[in-house]
Amino acid sequence: MTKRQTTIITALSIAAFVLALMVSGRLWFRFDLTRNKAYTISKVSRNIHFEIPDHVNITYYISDRLKNIHPSPGEIEDTLREYAAYSRGKIRVTVRDPVKAGLVQTIEELGLQPRQFQTVEQDQASLATVFSGIVIEYLDKMELLPWIITTDTLEYDLTSRIRSLVRDTERRIGVIIGDSFRGWREDFSYLGGTLAAGGYRVRLIHGGEEIPESLSAVFVLGGVEDLDHWALYRIDSFIRQGGKVLFAVKGVFVDTVNATIEARHQEDQGLLEMIASYGVTIRPELALDRNALSLQYQTRTPTGVQYRIIRYPLWIGILPGNANSQHPIGARFQGLDLFWSSPLELHTGGQIEAVPLFTSTAEAWLMIDSFHTSPEVSYLLERDALQTRGTKILGAAVSGTFNSFFYGAPKPVREGVEEELPDMPRQARPSRIIVVGDTDFATDLINITGGSHNMDFLLRAADWLVSDDDIIGIRNRQPQAGRLDGIIDPDKRAAAILFSQVVNVGLIPLLVILAGLALAWQRRRFANDGRFANARSSNASSQNTDKSTKETSDGI
Repeated sequence: MTKRQTTIITALSIAAFVLALMVSGRLWFRFDLTRNKAYTISKVSRNIHFEIPDHVNITYYISDRLKNIHPSPGEIEDTLREYAAYSRGKIRVTVRDPVKAGLVQTIEELGLQPRQFQTVEQDQASLATVFSGIVIEYLDKMELLPWIITTDTLEYDLTSRIRSLVRDTERRIGVIIGDSFRGWREDFSYLGGTLAAGGYRVRLIHGGEEIPESLSAVFVLGGVEDLDHWALYRIDSFIRQGGKVLFAVKGVFVDTVNATIEARHQEDQGLLEMIASYGVTIRPELALDRNALSLQYQTRTPTGVQYRIIRYPLWIGILPGNANSQHPIGARFQGLDLFWSSPLELHTGGQIEAVPLFTSTAEAWLMIDSFHTSPEVSYLLERDALQTRGTKILGAAVSGTFNSFFYGAPKPVREGVEEELPDMPRQARPSRIIVVGDTDFATDLINITGGSHNMDFLLRAADWLVSDDDIIGIRNRQPQAGRLDGIIDPDKRAAAILFSQVVNVGLIPLLVILAGLALAWQRRRFANDGRFANARSSNASSQNTDKSTKETSDGI
């Protein structure tokens, strides 16, 4: 090969390498072996560019100091680059250090606030003030992710906000706190933070106020004894107009205000009856389950006050496997913590379709009429177990066209109010309703059990109510590690443990031994072949030497 040919081949190789790097931003692939494809954006996110008429600009403001000591910023940036790669130029991604760019004051005014992050440098721990937030811009509109340090819900956050910006639809949730003894800030702070983090604007509505049609959905939290017919008429009219509603309502009152947890029947002002007209009856009973949560309580003894921890069957832990996996909310269901919940009965027919969302285990039972809820009288908790044991429906979804609960009845009036309620819409629009026989599961009571998955369920419910079915399943995409102690069925758990033992103790060591024997046999074979080849070479060389000697002798 001439020097010129070598130069040309080298130049062409460099050019091919540079072009490959340029193309790799658009044409590339990865192998994702996680069970739920946690590191691969879903089809709906890959195709979001079809919904974008103009360009979407995503700016990731990340402090270099945090980027150098924590792996998550790199994973976040990879996800953003993946969005850009699939978007066919519709999504542009920029990564900037706000300190180096001199934009600290600007992004703080936008709403990105720094946080203190513990760092360890040269064996010394210190607190660093860092940024890690995302700004999404489309035309003159903007959405923020003020703080992001994990990719667990990043895809959901990006896709939902991009769609909201492009469609110019504000995701707004109305909340009606039906129980007079509850407050939004005092009892539902986790729910408020969760909805805000999910991109929803929350509007509190007092019972009886007009419900704006602009709301995406409404959460009705309790209210059996406090919401009168005036307030129910407003909710019923909202549903007739196509509004979507989640009812978190108990069939039995449990006193959590005075911490007595005494239970009694409720005096229904019409809410339970109205929900039943939509296809779901909330039974005036309490559900109990063997798969119970732990309750810590104090009791007085002759030696003083003692704290005890027991499994409390009235606090039910809904297992992921007991969700309706065919429903968008039930897909990748993480579980749910329920507190003194009531069972549901579904009635289908006409233009209404009702399906269970989640159920108890088959080892559940009911408490009927006389309610004993104290953990001190655990023997009374199973009083009705033999007669009522079986799987109970505890959450349901209903969709279709609903008849008005006030059909054929005069409009309600409220004493002291001169305003007249508007006429009920004559033509009903298709709507969606979710019913959960519990109110406490949406409150800050989850702080006791660590039930963060309750908030995940409520956010999924909000997404389904506003018809974003395709993005519900992408909310939790983090890698999932299977656990043997998470298998409840004893036979299945024993089989899984046996399989794990056989594989780890028997099969894997056997394969290692077989691989070692095969490698040793192969080396011995190569060694024997080498000695045989050397022997043949020596014989051939010896024969050639003898022949040469003989020819020389003959010549002499």
